[in-house]
Amino acid sequence: MSHFTGAQPALRRTPLSAEEKNRGEANFAPLVAQQLLDNGRFRVSADTPELVELFQRVARRVSDALGRSVVSYTNGRYMVITFGEQEAARPLPSQP
Repeated sequence: MSHFTGAQPALRRTPLSAEEKNRGEANFAPLVAQQLLDNGRFRVSADTPELVELFQRVARRVSDALGRSVVSYTNGRYMVITFGEQEAARPLPSQP
């Protein structure tokens, strides 16, 4: 395939398998939970519908694990996961 000088070929992504999605969700949840507890939010590049879906599932899992309301929002490039409005008012646990 030929390209114009300086033109880059379109990036082709291989969809994640069901196993990869499940592993990603399980592995990202503790990281996101710790970031929420430490900083109150987590930001990640999520520029495809597949990644947005993955991190929405991670947010649900973190909410269940922490027993606190967690919300996520995206602008098409980044996704932010943070505590819900009522939960944001709750003080974060102090670190030893």
